[in-house]
Amino acid sequence: MERRDSTASQDTFISMQQLEPSPIESPEENIEKQLHDLPSSSPPRAGTLGLSGSHGVAYYLTRLQKYSSYVFTIYTSFHLANTSLLPLLTRSLPESETYLLLTRPYYQSFPLEPLLITLPIATHILSGVALRIHRRNANLARYGAAGLSVSDRLQRRLKVWPKVSWSSASGYILAPLVLGHAFANRILPWVYEGGSSGVGLGFVSHGFAKHPFVAWTGYTALISIAAGHFVWGAARWNGWVPVGTSKKAKRRWWVLNGVSVLFAGLWAAGGLGVVARFGRDDTWVGKGYDVLYSKIPMLDL
Repeated sequence: MERRDSTASQDTFISMQQLEPSPIESPEENIEKQLHDLPSSSPPRAGTLGLSGSHGVAYYLTRLQKYSSYVFTIYTSFHLANTSLLPLLTRSLPESETYLLLTRPYYQSFPLEPLLITLPIATHILSGVALRIHRRNANLARYGAAGLSVSDRLQRRLKVWPKVSWSSASGYILAPLVLGHAFANRILPWVYEGGSSGVGLGFVSHGFAKHPFVAWTGYTALISIAAGHFVWGAARWNGWVPVGTSKKAKRRWWVLNGVSVLFAGLWAAGGLGVVARFGRDDTWVGKGYDVLYSKIPMLDL
């Protein structure tokens, strides 16, 4: 009887050794539950601030990504009010320009600009990339594939990278759009004019009139992708992302997409419906706008 049990145990051990590593895919919204750091040989140590060492890298990276998005939301609220809601309410670009010029210095001055815009965006993006790399390394260590070469992993079709969700994919697409928007409206005037005090809604409307294809394509993509990313990102942080195929999950999916469409529609109603249709500026101010737009590479292609 003991010999039979020993033989069975040995067979089980051999079969476990021959089992190829294959990570189990799981929804990204349960990131903290599915990915804890591998146990280390040394006991956890308390930090200088009395913080426990029980939390791992994934815990802190997730919170950096989460709370940096909350900080950036403060700036986004002011910016959308100035560039979309006020034009929609006033139906006048010059009147909306006045409100923009009055409030913009508060969040485009030091130290509010780096604290509300630059640092949160950089932290949000870099922590998200670092989190994916950390999860990938944890999968390699957990499933015994750390010693395999890349060619061996490809040959065995091992899925070590975490699945890309819609919120993550939209974030990667949104990053260059936001960078392009900041380059045209903030960096370019700062380089050639020493600041962006002369760039406002009139600059944007002039660009729509002079370069309609690039402007309409870029701003439409920016608004639609950003609206979806913001709504689904907020849903992810609050645990509202639908999981499975139940009626509740499907209903939640429709609700989130409906909110995204409404948000994008409200944003576009003021930005594209009022600002974009105001037309070009034929005065000397418009000539200055043309000089700035001429510095944008490949704009006239």
